[in-house]
Amino acid sequence: MGPEAVNNVILLADCYKVSHHLQYPPGITKLYSYFESRGGKFPYTVFFGLQYILKKWLVGQVVTKEVIQEAKEIYGAAVMADDLFNEEGWNYILEKHGGHLPVRIKAVAEGSIVPVKNVLFTVENTDPAVPWLTNYLETILVQAWYPMTVATISRIHKQLIHHYNQISSDDQSLVSFSLHDTGYRGVSSVETAAIGGAAHMINFKSSDTIAGSCLLRKYYHVEGVAGFSGPFSEHSTVTSWGRERENEAHKKMLKSFMGRKFGCVVDSYNIWECLEKTFGQELKDLVIENGSKGGMVAIRPDSGNPTEVVLKCLEILEKAFGTEKNSKGYKVLPEYIKVVQADGINYQALASILKAMEENGWAANNASFGAGAALLQRIDRDTQRCAYKCSMAEVNGEDIEVFKQPITDPGKRSKKGRLALHCTDGVYTTVKASESSEEQDQLVTVFENGELLKDFTFEEICQRAEISGHDIDILKFIAEDASE
Repeated sequence: MGPEAVNNVILLADCYKVSHHLQYPPGITKLYSYFESRGGKFPYTVFFGLQYILKKWLVGQVVTKEVIQEAKEIYGAAVMADDLFNEEGWNYILEKHGGHLPVRIKAVAEGSIVPVKNVLFTVENTDPAVPWLTNYLETILVQAWYPMTVATISRIHKQLIHHYNQISSDDQSLVSFSLHDTGYRGVSSVETAAIGGAAHMINFKSSDTIAGSCLLRKYYHVEGVAGFSGPFSEHSTVTSWGRERENEAHKKMLKSFMGRKFGCVVDSYNIWECLEKTFGQELKDLVIENGSKGGMVAIRPDSGNPTEVVLKCLEILEKAFGTEKNSKGYKVLPEYIKVVQADGINYQALASILKAMEENGWAANNASFGAGAALLQRIDRDTQRCAYKCSMAEVNGEDIEVFKQPITDPGKRSKKGRLALHCTDGVYTTVKASESSEEQDQLVTVFENGELLKDFTFEEICQRAEISGHDIDILKFIAEDASE
């Protein structure tokens, strides 16, 4: 992904972790930890992104003399002490294991839809000399919270769009193109855009965040791209013509992209006048001609109350271009003109718009949507309360169940012992490993001793994440979310 400020596996840990090898009890030879969503905003998670982390940071020889020396110097300065960094431990990994990390990671298949409060992956050391390594890797592995949270939010949007299209639309083939990722400019970094953009593409094939496809090409076996876009005007391409010549800006779009699908932003000045006069009268014949050649114009409002604006846009377009009723009794604009709302969209706003459209007799496929910051940026690790906790330690040859149970927050109680994940009739449950078998356990070894053992393709991840009969009641979730 380009030059990195950090390109050293040892520097992927919080500073305070460099002293942990000095804190464990004598005789410890094993640490076993797990990662889960302890609850949070959404009742399930779409597991995704661990493979990216493993391939980018942990596969192969990642420890060298130079890596150790650099980490020793930087951590020594950061913690203001020369005797805390585990130079001996890292040199042991270099000499004994050729710089490969002696850990085993088991995980549920990427793309799986797993209810919260279930184990998603486990980590343990495979060499009894380095038990500290299990939890040293916590910082980088926990960053799986971001791609899985984006994938989850994106899928909640998809459930809403799918639901209302089932109710009101004859043609549901465009559901997977109905939420466009507009978040590239709104995230904290290019890497964030790549990770989040890729996560969104599990659910939707519409995106302006090209970095997402770049990541999927490199780490998930995608050829070509996984997210598609096309010509769209922005305010600068319209306002550069001047207010008096706004109609010429839109006319140029129609002339330049005749016979293609493209979008026009229409609120640079007076959106209602632009729709009624410019598109509904002056450019109407060109809009229809574009449609006759297989094209489609997406009318894009970009301000105002999203629900009110979408409904009014549909009403104006209906007067200008007419509608037909589909087999379900809902109004449908001609195929050559639609509305796309990308301003102010999150899952609550989307639910409001789609509900209002349905109540006013409009098929859901008259509109598509875009989301940016609410999709890729307005989240954090606590959105799904993601946590990585130690649940088992081996000390002096004895397995000890490890857990935390703070009296000030029962929700932070952690699980005990070795864990397995079962799935029966689409229902996931976490059980003790002693109550499971290898055939039952949904956690499979994906990484061991520096080697990637399971390499998921993006295609199979998307298939796993498809809408299914096991899904939550999306309207019930929205209603409960609104009442909180």
